[in-house]
Amino acid sequence: MDLGLGRAIARRDFLNGVALTVGGALLSPDELFGLGAADVARDAAPYPPARTGLRGSHDGSFEVAHRLRDGTFWETAGPAVDNGESYDLVVVGAGISGLAAAWYFRKAAGRSARILILDNHDDFGGHARRNEFQVGGRTLIGYGGTFAIDSPAPYSATARAMVSELGVDVTRWARMFERGLYAGLGMGPAVFFDRETFSADRLLRAPAAGDSWSAFLAQAPLSEAARRDIGRLVNDRTDHLSGLDDDAKKARLARMTYADFLVKSAGCHADVLPFFQARPHSLYGLGIDAVSALDAWGLGLPGFAAMKLAPTAGPGMGLDVRPGQRSPFLHFPDGNATLARLLVQRLIPGAVPGRSVDDVAVARADYTRLDEPGPVRLRLDSTVVRVHHPGGAARAAEVEVVYVQGGRLERVRARNCVLACWSSVIPYLCPELPEAQREALAYETKVPIVYTNVVLRSWASFHALRVSRVHCPGGFHTSVELNLPVRVGSYRPPRRPNEPIVVHMMRTPCLPGRPAREQHRAGRLELFRTTFATFERNVREQLARMLGAGGFDPARDVLALTVNRWPHGYAYQYNSLWDPFWIAGGPLPCVAARQPFGRIAIANADAAAYAYTDAAIDQAHRAVGELLRLTGAPSTGTP
Repeated sequence: MDLGLGRAIARRDFLNGVALTVGGALLSPDELFGLGAADVARDAAPYPPARTGLRGSHDGSFEVAHRLRDGTFWETAGPAVDNGESYDLVVVGAGISGLAAAWYFRKAAGRSARILILDNHDDFGGHARRNEFQVGGRTLIGYGGTFAIDSPAPYSATARAMVSELGVDVTRWARMFERGLYAGLGMGPAVFFDRETFSADRLLRAPAAGDSWSAFLAQAPLSEAARRDIGRLVNDRTDHLSGLDDDAKKARLARMTYADFLVKSAGCHADVLPFFQARPHSLYGLGIDAVSALDAWGLGLPGFAAMKLAPTAGPGMGLDVRPGQRSPFLHFPDGNATLARLLVQRLIPGAVPGRSVDDVAVARADYTRLDEPGPVRLRLDSTVVRVHHPGGAARAAEVEVVYVQGGRLERVRARNCVLACWSSVIPYLCPELPEAQREALAYETKVPIVYTNVVLRSWASFHALRVSRVHCPGGFHTSVELNLPVRVGSYRPPRRPNEPIVVHMMRTPCLPGRPAREQHRAGRLELFRTTFATFERNVREQLARMLGAGGFDPARDVLALTVNRWPHGYAYQYNSLWDPFWIAGGPLPCVAARQPFGRIAIANADAAAYAYTDAAIDQAHRAVGELLRLTGAPSTGTP
């Protein structure tokens, strides 16, 4: 099969980041977009959301930090140049936590407070990343990271207030989302069995709620033992831990993997394991070999129906799956990148046009305005390498922040500093921290993830096969789904199968059979070593094998490809199998890690060991409050 690997697609920075192939012929910019001279001049300005290829932690964003980690950076760095800038606050990290910290500080200190935000990437928002594509004059938007305003527990009063003050009405979701679009076209969820894992490539519609599994299992390329035991599990009438009360059952489930539960407690054949292996990937970045049976119960996986478990959390249960009331849900086409844009718009109004949420969600941000002289400046492509108190934390009246931009080592001064970067990086930036705190920070091991956005010429092949999202338990990407049909402002989603669309694919690399944090470290190394060419080949091949019966042609249908690679992805959330303190109720490393130090405070989702946007907001609020209590009201600096 011709995968189209030799054909030009949007993988390089070319005319706003997009160079599309239609019918195998590379069109000129004017032919494709109908651009005039004014459009070309506008597109000459940097616009990171439209860049394609390997994004997320892109090349150029991590090399300096890796040399710092490896102990080689200072060997050749030379002295830093003091650029003469002084601020009330320097924030390291322009993710939602860093932007929120700047916003909270400004609210407390007043609009004249001088704030500098530094980030090592070429875009702001951290994991809240926006991907844009232009196809025939039409804008398509995808999310390259943080998916939604959503959390297993209700947002705190602090986080709710910030979201509301930014103008976001979470109750409008039902009006934004065309919930019945795909179902109205006869489309629904499916499972793709790959031949490497299951002996044959086969796409099957997943059983809907209340459907019999027998027809699905009869067609699935599974062994007879696997079919038998999966059928038994989904109709389970056996208490696999009979004789124990609710507390004892949950305590036992918290200490065994779901894989062990299936084989050792439920008596299933090992052939069932590949079918369930990747089910927890989207939340944990791990398979059932490293997720507790208690969490599997919380996820709704089969095997527990007859165990009479009370709808209450057990010891060491993961935060993602604890029973209770969830927060309201709202998804913008770019995920929570719209929240990041709203924060930037409030801090640097000239950088993001408009005022309302609808304006900001569809606006083209002006990246040339981010670092213009003014009360708040946002400086991208700037990797911080040192944060310290001259003369020691006890007596220092300021903090020095040293960073690299364009190969130049520069130094700025600030009365206060918020470290809103990854916790695991902080010990290298701030070696003066107490050793116990540095160890607690280093305990945080990010969960690696990949969010790949593929622009297709049409979604007719999905429609022909009656599928809108697919779980791929053995696939390179374990989930494939059409973008949610969401309307906001002037943005309208594709509604007809012959229209171009963004397809979202997710990969969470791991190393089954190892402890959780070890798997995450292995996955991170894998991502840094995986080339764009490898991602492209796997995307094209997986889609072709999955959708070929519906007429999909990868050489014809793939128009653009953006791989949002996050080797440092989700915040690590504690796990009853691998973190004894979590199940025993001992002190949490994240609490020790986030303690303020002199004029330095720490804000990020890592500081809560909770991989959700409300955690990033809450930790920003806490960090700014600590600085204001410890150092008093800020005075105006002189940038």
